[in-house]
Amino acid sequence: LIIIAGADYGQGSSRDWAAKGVALAGVEAIVAEGFERIHRTNLIGMGVMPLQFEEGTTRKTLGIDGTETYDVEGTPAPRAELTLVIHRKNGSTERIPVVCRLDTAEEVSIYSAGGVLQRFAEDFLQSEGAA
Repeated sequence: LIIIAGADYGQGSSRDWAAKGVALAGVEAIVAEGFERIHRTNLIGMGVMPLQFEEGTTRKTLGIDGTETYDVEGTPAPRAELTLVIHRKNGSTERIPVVCRLDTAEEVSIYSAGGVLQRFAEDFLQSEGAA
């Protein structure tokens, strides 16, 4: 499940429950024109990937109407270019470059673990095994 959003996604909702609700709903990625800083961090902490349209590309310029399905291609890395594949109802496919908004190696590590709690559990289990 992917959410397509406008500018400043998450503005006014920097509490962690805003990101928890999205994750609990099964959202795997959010593609937006931009993100509120704290909310972007909270999304990563919940295992949701923030992706950003390139400058000048919006849900409106792409003519997104809600009937599409999506895939994301590429390997998550700090600020990497990934590809949003849009599958339209009429059978056509469009490939759009997006920026992976996992901005640091630490954020990639947290996201790859499935979120901050899963990362903590992994770290704890590894430290227990070493003891």
